Amino acid sequence: MRVLLNAFMSIALLTMASIAGATPEQDKETFQRYYTERFPNIAMDDFGNGVYALDQDARDQWEAMSDFPPYEDNLEEGEELFNTPFANGKNYASCFENGGENIRQNYPTFDTKRNTVITLELAINECRINNGEQPLPYKKGDIAKLSAYMASTSDGSAINIVIPNNKKALAAYQAGKQYFYSKRGQLNFSCANCHVQNVGRKARSETLSPALGHPTHFPVYRMKWAGFGTLQRRFDSCNKQVRAQPLEGQSEAYRNLEYFLTYMSNGLPVNGPASRK
Repeated sequence: MRVLLNAFMSIALLTMASIAGATPEQDKETFQRYYTERFPNIAMDDFGNGVYALDQDARDQWEAMSDFPPYEDNLEEGEELFNTPFANGKNYASCFENGGENIRQNYPTFDTKRNTVITLELAINECRINNGEQPLPYKKGDIAKLSAYMASTSDGSAINIVIPNNKKALAAYQAGKQYFYSKRGQLNFSCANCHVQNVGRKARSETLSPALGHPTHFPVYRMKWAGFGTLQRRFDSCNKQVRAQPLEGQSEAYRNLEYFLTYMSNGLPVNGPASRK
């Protein structure tokens, strides 16, 4: 039975990765249908809760902890940073549509003028640079606090990543998709091996979470980090776990991966920031 299940899962994984000529929208429909059929008792929106959608014991502990979120102080610091003027008198709100509120669901976005993916964290640093400030270190610290605060203003808004009718945009999406399904590291694992093929199974003592919904709750406050981390910081952790070399923050490969992965969660509500173990 286990052999048959593994064979089925592998076929499903290959099918999702290799549909010839599939559009991003077709990819998304296949991706989301895989999870809803694999876990028919889980509501679509609940996939945004990651492993807590699959493991009831872990969910009970998480919900008890959520009564007093460990990230409240960090979130307040993010709000204060967001509202603190730059030396020139402007602030972050001046750089973003809608004053930077309720926009998290639209990132990453593809800049058709520069032909590149722009994540929210990259946009935050570009805002700083354009206002004469030094960029912040990526992945954690103040940039994660700022991003977390901005995410909190989008709570409940549906992820809405757009892929323009543009060859460069489609190429960026396809590069992100390829990274997701490509094996790497000494363990020769891909993102999909854990979060598609073996989703819901145990890796040591941890349940492997679904890739569907991963981006909805970032930045997250992880207990092992004792602070917020961005989605790309989590990419680093996964690469280290399969003994692959992590990439620089906001590298093209990471931005493309974030673009693909977030597009796969289109329609799910933003529910970040969140806490994880």
